[in-house]
Amino acid sequence: IDTLLLQNRTVLGFTDLNHSRSPVLGIANLGDDTVILGYVPDKVRLVNGVGSIDSTARHRAVFEGFIEKRYIFENVIHPSAVVSLDVHLGKGIQIMAGAVLQPGIRLGDNVIVNTGARVDHDCLIDSHAHIAPGATLSGHIHIGSGAHIGSGATIIQGITIGAGCIVGAGAVVIDDLPEG
Repeated sequence: IDTLLLQNRTVLGFTDLNHSRSPVLGIANLGDDTVILGYVPDKVRLVNGVGSIDSTARHRAVFEGFIEKRYIFENVIHPSAVVSLDVHLGKGIQIMAGAVLQPGIRLGDNVIVNTGARVDHDCLIDSHAHIAPGATLSGHIHIGSGAHIGSGATIIQGITIGAGCIVGAGAVVIDDLPEG
């Protein structure tokens, strides 16, 4: 919401399973996700506010469920992020404050590059992956679909992180990790 407001975007509201949740930055809680179905898909844009702690599955399910219903997810890039002109962006990506993305990077759909994360040249980050705050990805890294790279983790160059992997906060990854 903060990034959208910084960009002078109109925000209709947010959804939350907790119907009594207070407004965020003056933006109203509209109810649970079913309220979105009251809007015509080509008249609104969505932003996926579901993060990941122990899994990216819920984040992915929300995205895929609304894509199936023909809704469109907006790309959201914080104004303080540094994104090379040579970065390919999928749909519904989020690049948060202070993130740095260097040339040759490809982000799949529904990827989060969180606050202060650094992604160096020629990395491939598959759909639904989450790069948590302060993580560092050296060059030529492949992050598989739905992987979660924890806060402050460092991955050396040339590594492959398999789909669905969880790299713990502060970890240093020096070998490939298989799927799961």
